[in-house]
Amino acid sequence: MSWAVLGRLHAVPALDRPDLLADPVEHALTLLDPADAARVGVAEIDPALADTADFCTAYSSPLEGSANCVVVAGRRGGQVRYAACVVLATTRADVNGVVRKRLDVRKASFAPVDEAVELTRMEYGGITPIGLPTGWPLLVAPEVAAAAAVVIGSGIRAGKLAVPGALVASLPAAEVVEALALRTMEP
Repeated sequence: MSWAVLGRLHAVPALDRPDLLADPVEHALTLLDPADAARVGVAEIDPALADTADFCTAYSSPLEGSANCVVVAGRRGGQVRYAACVVLATTRADVNGVVRKRLDVRKASFAPVDEAVELTRMEYGGITPIGLPTGWPLLVAPEVAAAAAVVIGSGIRAGKLAVPGALVASLPAAEVVEALALRTMEP
């Protein structure tokens, strides 16, 4: 298990520390094959340092080893359609190109914070692809899927997960989407 992506933090198997997981995250982990669940590590962090750049600086975790999970919403025929996107922290999701087309909506945007928090039952700054609402597409950048491990949220701001990229790509409703990530940022 490669949890070194967490920098100087000490990780343990995620299910050993349910206090560091949002309820839907813990539940989703219990539904995984036990061997896969054991590959997910969790580390406790200062909740004030949950934002990616702050986290990476404080804990010596490489920015290119972190992935962000963003909730996107779009409307079609009066119905709101949601998706979650997982991209490396050094990139951005192509919300109004690839994601908009995948949701089949005229315009897509980041879901309002209160809405994303309520629907996912996760804390803002800790939303993660593990344990998302049933029926939401989970769009994963190929760079995330190919990573030996990425740091993602644990559903709460006080924890971070280290997860093999292939495991993220195998989550329910996950789909690896070419060109999902764009505009590489400076690390």
